Parts: sequence; C-alpha cells; structure tokens
Amino acid sequence: MLELFKRLLKHISPRRRWQFGILAILIVIASISEVIGLGAILPFLTVLLSPNVVYQHPKAAYLLELLEIKSSNDLLIPITLLFSSAILFSGFMRLLLLWAQTKICFALGGDFSYKTYKNVLYQPYKIQISRNSSEVISGLVKASGLVNSIVLPIVNIISATCMLLMILITLLYIDVKIALTSILGFGLIYFIIIRITKRKLQLDSQRISRESTNIIKALNEGLGGIRDILIDNTQQTYCDIYRNADLPSRKAQSNIAIISASPRFILEALGMVLIAFLALFLVLKSNSILNVFPTLGALAMGAQRMLPILQTLYVNIITIKGSQASLSDALELMDYKIPYYSNIESGLNFKYENSLKFQNVNFSYNSDGPIILKDINLLINKGERVGFIGETGSGKSTLIDILMGLTFPDNGEFLIDDVKLTLENQKYWQKQIAHVPQNIFLTDSTILENIAFGVPRNEIILEKVVEAARKAQLHDTIDSWELKFDTLVGERGVRLSGGQKQRIGIARALYKDANVIIFDEATSALDSATETEVMNSINSLSPDLTILIIAHRISTLQLCNKIIELNSGRIINVGKYNQIIGLKK
Repeated sequence: MLELFKRLLKHISPRRRWQFGILAILIVIASISEVIGLGAILPFLTVLLSPNVVYQHPKAAYLLELLEIKSSNDLLIPITLLFSSAILFSGFMRLLLLWAQTKICFALGGDFSYKTYKNVLYQPYKIQISRNSSEVISGLVKASGLVNSIVLPIVNIISATCMLLMILITLLYIDVKIALTSILGFGLIYFIIIRITKRKLQLDSQRISRESTNIIKALNEGLGGIRDILIDNTQQTYCDIYRNADLPSRKAQSNIAIISASPRFILEALGMVLIAFLALFLVLKSNSILNVFPTLGALAMGAQRMLPILQTLYVNIITIKGSQASLSDALELMDYKIPYYSNIESGLNFKYENSLKFQNVNFSYNSDGPIILKDINLLINKGERVGFIGETGSGKSTLIDILMGLTFPDNGEFLIDDVKLTLENQKYWQKQIAHVPQNIFLTDSTILENIAFGVPRNEIILEKVVEAARKAQLHDTIDSWELKFDTLVGERGVRLSGGQKQRIGIARALYKDANVIIFDEATSALDSATETEVMNSINSLSPDLTILIIAHRISTLQLCNKIIELNSGRIINVGKYNQIIGLKK
C-alpha cells in the first residue's frame, strides 16, 4: 500500500502541494484549538464549584488583582465568557478545516481525473487498440473517485491523528494513568478489528474493482447493441449479465460498510462503561465527588471527543484498504507518460505538394507476430484517386494507418514529398489529412458541430461549414430542415440516414482543409443507389485533393484512376479499373 501512495504522490502538482502545506498548518491550529477547548473545561468547572480555590493560586491571584476582580462572583462571568470563546473558536477552526480540506481534495480529484483522461487520449494508436474500452472507462471512473476513496480519507487520518495526539497530551496532563488506560484500551480494540478484517477487505476491494469494469462492459454492450437486442428479444440475457456483475460488487461494498460502522456501537457502549468505572475510582480515591468532579468532567469530555476521532481514523483506514485495488487500477492509467512528440510543432513546416511514397515497407504488430505488410513499394501522386482492394486481412487498413501516421514501419520508410514521416513531424502531417471511416462518429449535437468536429462552438466558421456541406452534396438536404445547421443529429446520428452520415464525414474532411482524404470502407454499408450518390459526391471534389478509397467491392472504385490490390500483405496488382477487372475474369 505504501508503494501505491508513493506513486500517487508523484501526480500531485507543486501548486496542490503548497495548498496541502497550508492545510497542514490549519490542521495544527485546529488541533491546538481543540486542546484549548478541552483544557478550558477543568478551570471552568473548578470556578463554578469552588471559586475561592482560584484565589489560593499565587499566579491566578496576581492576575485577578491586575484585572480588578475582587470577588468570586465577579469571576463567574469572565470565566464563562473565556470558556465559551474557547469552545466557539474550536468549532470555528473545525469548520474552517472542513471547508479547506474538502475544497483542496476535490480540486486534486479534478486534477487526477483530467490528467488520467489526457494521458489516455494522448497514447499511441497501438496502445489504444490493445485495451478494452470498458477497462479504460472503468479506470477513468476510479481515478475520478480517488477523492472520496483515497485523498479525503488520507487527509482525515492526518487531521484525526493530530487532534488525537493533542487530546491525549491534555488528558495525560490531567491524569496519566486514566488517560493511558483509555487510549490503549480503545486503540487495542480497533487494532484487533483491523487485523481480523484485513484479508476480507482485500478480497472485497479486488471484487469491487473487477466487477466495476464488468458493469461498465455490460452497459456498453447492452446499450451499444440495443437495436439487435430489441429485435432478438435478448433483453433478459443482458439484464442477467449486468446483475451478475452488479450483485457481487454490492455485496462487497456492503461488507466494507458493515466492517466500517460496527466498532462505533461497541466503543460507545464500552466508553460509557469505562467512564462509569473511572467516576467510581476517582470518588473512592478522594472520598468527595466535589473534588473529582472537574477532573471527571474534563476526562468525560475528552473521551467524548476521542471516541469519534478514533472512529474517524478507523473508518478512513478501512475506506483506503477497501479502495486499494481501485487505486492500483487508476494509477495504471495515471502513470502513462504522454509521448514527448505530442506537443512538438514541426520546424519543417512541410506541405504535401507532389507525392506520397512507400519505400520497402515491412510491418508487424509485435516481434513474434505475423508480418502484416511485406516489401511495400508504392507511389501516389497528388490529385490521384487511388483505390485499395483485397480480402480481409490483406493489409489494406494497416497500410493506410501507416500513411496516416498512426503507426510506423518496422523497416522501410513512408515519405511525403521525399520527407520521411517521423514522430517529430507526425503531428504536422496529420493536420493535412482527413479520415472518413465506415461508421462516422457523430456526437449528440448539431449538424454544425459535427461538421466542424472538435472545434469549440464559438470558434466555428459558419461560412466554411456551409461551403463544406455544399461540396459534399449535403447543403440542399440541410437547408430543407426547419433548424437547418442547428438540427440535432441524435446519439450516434440516429436521426440521419447512412448516406447523410457519410456526407457529413466528407463535409468534416473538407472543413479541415485536408490535402488528402481517406475513405476507409466508407460506402460498404450503403445500398447501391446511395453508394453511387456518395461516390459521385467524392468524385466531384477538387482535383487537387488526393483521395484514397479502401473498398471490398471493386465496383466502388470505378471512378479511381489507379487501383492497388493487396493479398497477404503484398501488392499483387496495380492498374486502372478495366485492367483489374480483366485480371479477375
């Protein structure tokens, strides 16, 4: 657990560390105010019961004479005001401490959540496709929840420990034996409970962490495939999957809650019994209730303050132990390093003007895996319409991934106008390309925001959006709608047809001012008539645009002036449509 805390500490910014330093000072002041409030009880009760005792103390008598307090009755009001002030100051400091630690901890939680999300988004494509999205979402949720499960409990433990030490020092000053007996007795009970429940908490923590991922997976799959689920009437199957993940998590959470709350009731009862015996012991020892009443009152109030603090310590320790597995999962994402090249602005400022070239390219996803691309040599001139065909697994998409800078060859080079694509200039190259996939990702927002995807609303240039829609043969359709470009598309574009979605993808690429547009199986899910319309839209685009089209059906590529056929990672044919068709006969 200590190792996890060290890893977590590395993710706290200097600004938050400075704020926690201020918080530490507040904790000390609040703890001292607690001692002042507790320590004021003894003189307050003493003055109430035996005011004349104060005058027998030399220093107190001198102070009273200095303040011109001559009778015991004159002493009652000032001592009451002083006692009340001490209690009010203590309460104020506890309230201020609560406000400060809550604000700082939740701000830190925001830092953790944002940093984790940023780390995930900036990871290379190879890492993105290697993880299940449910695991990533679960990790992000856990990182967001670190405030309540880890950060606040740690701060509460530090605060409670500091206050407990101050209270203990005060009680030791009043009566050493009784104070030690109380703290050791209560502390021993909590220690035994923690030792007994340690293994159970660890198992429940792992179960909560594991099942939270399964719950998100069940939600993703159930809601993502809702059309097929409704058609096949398999709702109950997915309800069972969700329940089988949710119930174990709920049981584990209930176990931790019970373990956290149980000692409180035992300690409250034992505390009252202990105070009763302490009262009996002190009375028998002094033979006078009046003599021991101030001491007993101070000890009783000390115990009354100590028990909730002990319970706070215990509950927060249990909370941390119960969240250990979730912390480990969150740290796995938080420990990701943002690649150094992510923030590099290319000093080359190159612009694609002539050709794209694959030169002796070989690629495999891992060293002991199959070779996906073998000895690829290919030249694509600016303004060409180039089609790619081949069976599933032939390497078409991998070839395009290299062209888009999502991954890099094991051997060989990909060149833009004889400039080798590297990690350092990847970002600049990707500004010049646009990708239109088979399934266009649409946000649940307006047509305007989906065409200018990723651009803040207040920075979108309407005229540019309209022009992109016009070139994509979509403007007339949008113009016929009541809200026009402010029309909501629904979640994942549910209110649009397949052809309309593809045209939004084309318009999005044009809004980006891309020099290269890649259509990756963009028409495979469309009917023939819609596919023809979309292909005509593509063909009508500027002749300066280089357009690359991946397709399963060769008929889709009739308008291309060059077709590349791949098989088992190799280019086996290059030619025009009629030539490739001739080879197929």
